[in-house]
Amino acid sequence: MAILSTNQQEIADRIDAGTAAEVWRDWKWQVRHAITEISTFERLLGVSFGKDERRELEETASRFPLRITPYYLSLIDAKDLWNDPIFMQCFPSPAELQVEPDDMEDPLAEDADHPAPCITHRYPDRVLFLVSNVCAMYCRHCTRKRKVGDVDSIPSEAEVIESLDYIRENPQIRDVLLSGGDPFMLPDDRLDWILTELDDIEHVEVVRIGSRVPVVLPYRVTEELCAMLARHHPLWVNTHFNHPAEITTSSQKALARLADAGIPLGNQTVLLAGVNDCPRIMKTLVHKLVRNRVRPYYLYQCDLSEGLTHFRTPVSKGIEIIESLIGHTSGFAVPTYVIDAPGGGGKIPVMPQYLISWATNRVVLRNFEGVITTYREPDSYEPVWCDRKCATCGQYLRLEGADESKAVGIVKLLSEEDPTTALVPENTERFERRNES
Repeated sequence: MAILSTNQQEIADRIDAGTAAEVWRDWKWQVRHAITEISTFERLLGVSFGKDERRELEETASRFPLRITPYYLSLIDAKDLWNDPIFMQCFPSPAELQVEPDDMEDPLAEDADHPAPCITHRYPDRVLFLVSNVCAMYCRHCTRKRKVGDVDSIPSEAEVIESLDYIRENPQIRDVLLSGGDPFMLPDDRLDWILTELDDIEHVEVVRIGSRVPVVLPYRVTEELCAMLARHHPLWVNTHFNHPAEITTSSQKALARLADAGIPLGNQTVLLAGVNDCPRIMKTLVHKLVRNRVRPYYLYQCDLSEGLTHFRTPVSKGIEIIESLIGHTSGFAVPTYVIDAPGGGGKIPVMPQYLISWATNRVVLRNFEGVITTYREPDSYEPVWCDRKCATCGQYLRLEGADESKAVGIVKLLSEEDPTTALVPENTERFERRNES
């Protein structure tokens, strides 16, 4: 087995003199020795903070706890601490205590869309299933900072069973996303039980797992874990790399194990000021991801959670990054840039504008080079098969056994089966005037 890097061996010896490489690569050893104190961070990394600086850091960590795996700690460049993208994602900053008027404890209204103990049901056909509140590391940009370190929110077996019952009782649910915390921090047998229960629900077509373990604790992705996961296809895994420096030999090995188990891999990156708000960094990241069989899925605008103000960029920065990718690299390497709408509105794509104008039967477009062109639409369009009578259609849609989902939102306005002609927000002045008259 390969020896540890110099930095890893130094940290390992400061934890326990003579620690062997195979011990360092034991994920349970990594969890047991996670760094949770400022003083431990200083000792292991060989750095020192001033008295006033340490007081501010301790105050921050008392509100938003600190937890770093020795592995992730070893990736920090101690010689350029405050500019290091790894350090910025894992170590407390006094800026986290600066709560702005628009900051929210639960910006995505996950607790409001909460019909069962561990379930958030926002979209018609899919649910978020929070199966764990345990993380290998506490990311400083976490949108669920309100739950970080809260032992009272760890789901009990009874709560998990009640959540599974909710999924069983709602046949429109075809997609279940396991999140937390981190589902991969569950014991193998516990995760196997949850996946088996979901496998037995006929209308659940696909299960996804969201995990940052391949980034911060890659040794957790064991052969035994992957063998268990391979029994539960179709299963997808979305991970969370934010910077090219996080893609190490160990993380690449973890990704390869998951991919070799037949699991499609995606990545969700958060746009973070000072960490990855640079087109060159982002292009390098997506190229490294696809080389490791990981499809860049989303680029998130940083949420309005309390304590994240210093991480947020203007939306224009995200547009600039996507502009630098589309046409300049492979299409499957370009993530979708989204804002997760405050108040539980869901993910809204925000992309560069390529449709410049349009008129009858003609649209004006531009490409990544700035070339402006036109596309001629047909003078008349008559569907060959579709008579727009979906309820009685039998010649085109061969969907035996499929259930039609109820139209929601904009789809209502496009549906021939729904009589809705307008979607109007409640409590507008115009409707208040109508009610008064």
